[in-house]
Amino acid sequence: MTTHKTICPYDCPTTCGLLVEAEGDRIVKVRGDADDPKSRGLICRKMHHYERSIHSQNRILTPLKRTGAKGEGRFEPITWDEAIDTITTRWKRTLDEVGPDAILPFYYSGVMSFIHRFCGDSLFNRMGACSLVKTLCASAKGAGYSAVMGKTGCLDPRELADSDFYIVWGSNMKATRLQSMADIVAARKSGKRVVLIESYAEDMASHCDQVILIKPGTDGALALAMMHVLAEEGLADTDFLLKEAIGFESFRETLTSYTPEWAEGVTGVPASVIVELAREFGAASAPAIILGSGNSRHGNGGMTVRLITILSAFTGAWARPGGGLCGCGPGGGPFVDMARITRPDLRTNTARKVNINQLASALAGEDGQASIRCLHIYACNPVSTVCHQQGIVRGLLNPDLFTVVHERFMTDTARYADIILPATFSVEQADCYGSYGYCSFGAARKIISAPGECKSNWEIFRLLAKAMGYKDSHFDRTDEELLEELLAHPEPDLLKLPEEALDSLRTGGQVFTLFADHTDWETPSGKMMIVNDELATPMPQYLENHGGEYPLRLIAAPSSATLNSTFLEREDLVAGRGPMTLVMHLDDAASRGIADGDSIVAFNELGEVRFEARVSSLVARGAVVAVGVFHSGRSMNGNLVNTLHHERLSDIGEATTLNDNTVEVRKDL
Repeated sequence: MTTHKTICPYDCPTTCGLLVEAEGDRIVKVRGDADDPKSRGLICRKMHHYERSIHSQNRILTPLKRTGAKGEGRFEPITWDEAIDTITTRWKRTLDEVGPDAILPFYYSGVMSFIHRFCGDSLFNRMGACSLVKTLCASAKGAGYSAVMGKTGCLDPRELADSDFYIVWGSNMKATRLQSMADIVAARKSGKRVVLIESYAEDMASHCDQVILIKPGTDGALALAMMHVLAEEGLADTDFLLKEAIGFESFRETLTSYTPEWAEGVTGVPASVIVELAREFGAASAPAIILGSGNSRHGNGGMTVRLITILSAFTGAWARPGGGLCGCGPGGGPFVDMARITRPDLRTNTARKVNINQLASALAGEDGQASIRCLHIYACNPVSTVCHQQGIVRGLLNPDLFTVVHERFMTDTARYADIILPATFSVEQADCYGSYGYCSFGAARKIISAPGECKSNWEIFRLLAKAMGYKDSHFDRTDEELLEELLAHPEPDLLKLPEEALDSLRTGGQVFTLFADHTDWETPSGKMMIVNDELATPMPQYLENHGGEYPLRLIAAPSSATLNSTFLEREDLVAGRGPMTLVMHLDDAASRGIADGDSIVAFNELGEVRFEARVSSLVARGAVVAVGVFHSGRSMNGNLVNTLHHERLSDIGEATTLNDNTVEVRKDL
């Protein structure tokens, strides 16, 4: 038995430290690393039995070739030589007949590391293939925050202990920030107040002192009305804002029309509640807003985050320990030179750009470009997770499309592949990780050998590069050698650390940088940008979201049992979620004659999805909520919630608007 330090590879802000016990090439136990200052030994239940996924009997262990119709899920084993030859022969033909704009690499967050997530870029840059605009999750949130704060670091969650009042705004922390839940629990025990602003509050309500239910996509209106009250009642820190921000005076003049009464009509939040919340926020010395990502996934998502970010600074809280905003970029980094992995220097053409949220249009040639002929998918399951499911499926069924998928299990997307390549888990490869929620960086070494004929993303791309005839020495290196190169050429934030910290990375572990100086405004002007003249809409204001013709607003909420479409192979996790449910407010359900447990159909112009109804008072009126991502085999009609999601993008950040869709719901007859 040997014990190894490693890092959770999945899409979560924390990159938890793990201790893995191995016997030969088997992982026998996974537990949290108590020495990790972020997770402090606390890990989610998904990772407690990570070994069940690694050693699952359903794992794909050999390359597969499709033998049935696309989507039928019938495959036969082939050799790696046959798989590589089949893929590169098709690529070469496509390059000759159409050109590199017809080849699309497609990946996202199946692994959140630096090497095995981004390593395909070097091959596709060398080929001249399409460049994927990877804005599936929270790029509108990042763009909205950056529009005000530039690269200024926000609160690291470990600083929340210094806060004296908390607004958890659109964040299901039990599903997405589990490690910070301990801070919230401790804060309440010490007498500090926690207020939840949400459209769907079932998971978090019991952990908060007050729940404010808000109509989806109207959070910006609430932020504006709160600032109206702060300005009117002298609770804004005028001196701080005049000194530290650009545009405060002109912005303050616009606030006169954003009254609490106006906001009540937009948000559904009573004006009296808005006034009391603003006063409580203004009276706190170091209030913290813990911001989720769901309210940025709207047509007005970037503006919404701009407004909430400005609110977080309106009382001068950023100048005090624990005051400000948590949930955007906390600072730290860059740690390594990503160009050593992605190799943009290998590209000799101007890449055709394809937005990840508009895969269906790209496959159909509806973006004004040639239709995609070769699709190479890894670290992603778009049939289950990307907008406009039925459009994606139609594209994947095109007999002229050649699709390759790196996978560990037969996902909804893998079923449509022409070739499936068996992929590895994090413990079977070397890599490094940067947390997007904390100021940390870590390296993880290979612990066990991969079973069967499984290969890492980088091993696969090296084989493909060789078969394409590319002689660049970059493709000769192993992942261990790439990791060594990255650690041998650290970026400034790593160079600030003591040598013993860097030594720990070479054996595997994590290092932590200092918290950001929150009033060292890393912006072009050196000040916070309330008004930003570089934007199409310089003055912050309320923007409507996309909406639609149907009466109910659809929200896709995270599940604490699974993560995106990851862990769907684990029956112990999936079974606990039960069937696909749609949560409705009791009034909306009653007006449609729907009772708890009924079979229902949610529909819009894109399609229909069947759910089981769940009736609740902890969802905003006019909203319906689909919790978690399911395998299509568990759907009552084979369609998943992304059937109902449009490909429309956010105002800034080119992000998904998966929470900005409307539906109607009827009983399933």
